[in-house]
Amino acid sequence: MKVLITGATGLVGSALVTEFRQAGIPVHYLTTRKDQIRDEVDFRGFYWDPEQNAIDRECFRGVSVIVNLAGTSIASRWTSSRRKKIQQSRTDSLNTLRKGLSEMDSHEVEYLLSASAIGIYPSSLTELYDEESNAVDPGFLAQTVVKWEQAAREFTALGVSLGILRIGLVLAGQGGALPEIVRPVRIGVGAPLGSGQQWQSWIHLRDLARMMRFCVEERLEGIYNGVAPNPVTNQKLTREVASILGRPLWLPKVPSWALRMVLGQMSQLLLASQRVSSEKMEALGFEFEFKNVHRAIADLLA
Repeated sequence: MKVLITGATGLVGSALVTEFRQAGIPVHYLTTRKDQIRDEVDFRGFYWDPEQNAIDRECFRGVSVIVNLAGTSIASRWTSSRRKKIQQSRTDSLNTLRKGLSEMDSHEVEYLLSASAIGIYPSSLTELYDEESNAVDPGFLAQTVVKWEQAAREFTALGVSLGILRIGLVLAGQGGALPEIVRPVRIGVGAPLGSGQQWQSWIHLRDLARMMRFCVEERLEGIYNGVAPNPVTNQKLTREVASILGRPLWLPKVPSWALRMVLGQMSQLLLASQRVSSEKMEALGFEFEFKNVHRAIADLLA
């Protein structure tokens, strides 16, 4: 098996590259920066430019699996131009892959695993969402996910089977949300956000990389939630960070209106509540290394 990865230099992509290489699985990756192209034994980079629908089709040679992680970060203020870029970066990436693959005289690609997000589910303090839920939030993030997943489904017309992984809050030591939570707590000014009761369905970065490898090796088709078994509230998450750091939480909660004033629509990332089930993945035999948020955070901050 040889795997082609998009978004390989990002937070999740870098962890996935490590996971595959440690397992002895050859990796091709796509990058928009020519200075990041490497050519090593079982690890080769190729140039592409999804905005221009351009791709080096040599990236597909010998590849049986594609893992798509490409997409502009959503962690910046959602201006109209930024919203457009967030959506187009995801659909353009998949469309460029599909066009490049369709133009090959022949190829060996059998399976696509495409990243998605639990942000498709409506915000709720009471619902528990599994993969059978048809409810879709009316907001920008959910509509982005709908377009993202639809672009992935078009690969089935090429005879490629498809798995979609709806990823939750990724906890990592370097990058992602956790350092942003740790920083104010460490200097004594941390506090829960909004009501603090919003659910956050999280996953340790290492478990996410392992889960993606599991999907690839088992060729899992359909939709799966990329979350750990025990969601926590924002207040619980903040308190666990403070406990591990040995720092007090003495400030009042940050009001929702203040977050909306500062961040605009992007405040949805901090205030939305999605309690999401991992039972489908566990039922297939995937075993989490980190089921407890305290243990996950302690590992990452060690």
